[in-house]
Amino acid sequence: MSDNDETPDDEDVQSAVEYLKMLQQGNMFNGREGLLEQLKELAQKGVHPLEVLQAMRKPVQEEPMAQVLDSFDLEGIAKYIAEKGCQRIVVMCGAGISTSAGIPDFRTPGTGLYDNLQRFNLPQAESIFELNFFRRNPGAFYELAREMWPGNFEPTPAHYFIRLLHEKGLLLRCYSQNIDSLERRAGLPGDKLVAAHGNFDEAHVIDTEPEVLVDINELKSALDKGEEGWQKLREDKGGLVKPKIVFFGEELPERFARLHRTDLANCDLLIVMGTSLVVHPFAGLVGYAARSAPRLLINRDQAGTCDGLKFGFRFHLAEAQNWRDAFHAGDCDSGCKALSELLGWKEDLQALVDSKGAASVTRAPWVEPESQ
Repeated sequence: MSDNDETPDDEDVQSAVEYLKMLQQGNMFNGREGLLEQLKELAQKGVHPLEVLQAMRKPVQEEPMAQVLDSFDLEGIAKYIAEKGCQRIVVMCGAGISTSAGIPDFRTPGTGLYDNLQRFNLPQAESIFELNFFRRNPGAFYELAREMWPGNFEPTPAHYFIRLLHEKGLLLRCYSQNIDSLERRAGLPGDKLVAAHGNFDEAHVIDTEPEVLVDINELKSALDKGEEGWQKLREDKGGLVKPKIVFFGEELPERFARLHRTDLANCDLLIVMGTSLVVHPFAGLVGYAARSAPRLLINRDQAGTCDGLKFGFRFHLAEAQNWRDAFHAGDCDSGCKALSELLGWKEDLQALVDSKGAASVTRAPWVEPESQ
């Protein structure tokens, strides 16, 4: 925000307004219209909604249940999967599952994407994913898109672990914040994936109604030619073309809205990997999981705890206050390998990694061959 509160910086106002629109489109303010109006007024003064919401957050108390895990670690999760015969596992994943592929995450100090975008002269790092900034300065995003384009990177063991859950017959759905499409490249079927923030599978012309789709390969060809290429494509299509990646100010995919509540309510285990759980509405999925379903976070740091996220993880509380949440501190690849070994799947996972997804994997013994 500007040093002079009476004349807020235009970029601060635009950022606050765009982010508030995204939260509103995620139905965050249903029944809280008064709060929405207050945030709108503050946004016009350059006050970001996150500042206000974080200040308002208070611990959300849940009534404890009988303990459903023998231990709140990978061993407890592995034992639960095998003994309870899980078949409706939901995975939530973020940028942390792709860092070992060479794709930086967003927020790690020093190495994260947001710390390394200075070359684009952004007013703030998040601006590269804001529609208003893209309309004025499309070249910054286009250069980043070229660097992150699918095909430049290979799936990680964590991606193949998600594929392994599917092959075993245990995966209900994978919800990914990532735009790199590496889940599909690892062989996960499209019906098992919800790309919550979009990806590079399709492209469209912005600011059109009805939507005008563009072949993604046509956009790739234009970007490979630099500014001359994307300017020519803009002229040909009547507007700027971008991949169907969800920017601040755009609605999340209809598929996300249609599936997430039912999937989380029906899951028998939730595995969250490589995400800081600060971006909504994605972060809120943690709280939608059935209260009896165990939840596992594999991450370098604790995230999404109930003192900051509604119905969030409780693994940091005394055992009497935690009946189902486990935390494994470390990178996603090592966590997935360790869990696979505890389940007796070490060779299966390694076979998928070595064959780049071509290996054949047998279903879990408690899953009928025809089950999906």
